[in-house]
Amino acid sequence: MSTRIGRRESDWKIQAGLIALSVVPALAGAARLTELARGAAITAANARFFMMPLPVVLHLITVIPFSILGAQQFAPAFRKRHPTWHRAVGRVLVACGLIATLTGLWMTLAYPWPVGDGEALYIERLVFGSAMLLSLLMAIDAIRRRNFAVHGEWMIRAYAIGVGAGTQVLTHLPYFVLVGKPDESDRAVLMGAGWVINVVVAEWIIRRSSAHRATMNSR
Repeated sequence: MSTRIGRRESDWKIQAGLIALSVVPALAGAARLTELARGAAITAANARFFMMPLPVVLHLITVIPFSILGAQQFAPAFRKRHPTWHRAVGRVLVACGLIATLTGLWMTLAYPWPVGDGEALYIERLVFGSAMLLSLLMAIDAIRRRNFAVHGEWMIRAYAIGVGAGTQVLTHLPYFVLVGKPDESDRAVLMGAGWVINVVVAEWIIRRSSAHRATMNSR
């Protein structure tokens, strides 16, 4: 009984942490959608979105549920208690992830660079966007082969990259407080750090899970 309670508490901590990581980017995305819907004043910061709104609208309405609903998918006890929910939401998340990734890559390639971005950040967006797309495709291939463990590993990688915006808030905040607004090169470092931190944590979780499965199978 105490083990089940402990697992449920752990699940809630996982979900709460991932949702908290996604809150600020989700609110920023909702604000952007409101701005586009209401026809806000066009400025240098938002002109590219008004020039071509469809990609950013599709990106935001898919990346927000991908981040929020995805938090539940990585709570082990919750998955076991609600397998039907896990499968149904999983299909939605894969679709959302693919649309969010493809539109993100499209915007990187087609939109003018905003002030503060540069070549280094442009390359980072392409690298991590492509890595997220590859992870989702590998996850789809794994589930088709009924390889659930590998499917989960690739989804963890895709989700880690997808919620990079949340970690980037954390990497930027100390810099803003201690130094001020980052220049082009510092911004690239801070943005890249957010993605790298998530990828490292994802790989640590995957290796830990793999070691646990190996231990259980050897018994």
